[in-house]
Amino acid sequence: MSVFSPRSPADIAALVSRHPLAWVISSGPAFHATPLPLIAELDGEGTVVALIGHFALRNPQVEALRVDPGALILFQGGQGYISPELVTQEQWAPTWNYAVARFKADITFLPEENHDALDRLIEHMEGDRPDRPDRPDRPDRWTAAAMGERYEPMLTRIIAFRATVRSCEATFKLGQDERPEAFAQILAGHPDGALVAAMREAAEV
Repeated sequence: MSVFSPRSPADIAALVSRHPLAWVISSGPAFHATPLPLIAELDGEGTVVALIGHFALRNPQVEALRVDPGALILFQGGQGYISPELVTQEQWAPTWNYAVARFKADITFLPEENHDALDRLIEHMEGDRPDRPDRPDRPDRWTAAAMGERYEPMLTRIIAFRATVRSCEATFKLGQDERPEAFAQILAGHPDGALVAAMREAAEV
């Protein structure tokens, strides 16, 4: 196992939860790539086993995936350039820190679940999220009901899907190979708070 491997399936699930916008990539007669927010389904051990989302029906990738349901789905978490100016260690080279997850999956379209797929996405983004303390559970939070008569027609223009995960590779290159002094200096001096938080979390034992 690499020093940059996630510590547990929970690390990957957290990345997907905090950074839900993914690239859904498919091949075939034509190459397609669509950015979509996705929600993870987990098994009893916290491993991501499926990803739920929806396409616009007019997206040509829908027909491509009906022919060949295989897809590569890419998530990116915190990332950023690390300048040698942050580190006093002699001959220290610049680097780039990042956290990414790559899923190979088979996509099944589920038009009968359009309503559920939208509700799950809205609940995730608007509701109570333990990983996002800045989004407390609000009794008056926005729901699809606020759209009124616009909601049902919208459902006819999308198609829900479940991407069943066949394999996952994840890389969390967040300073695990740095000397303690250099790591501390990067944490103290880097301007990107989200990246610093990801590095701190990766360093926790």
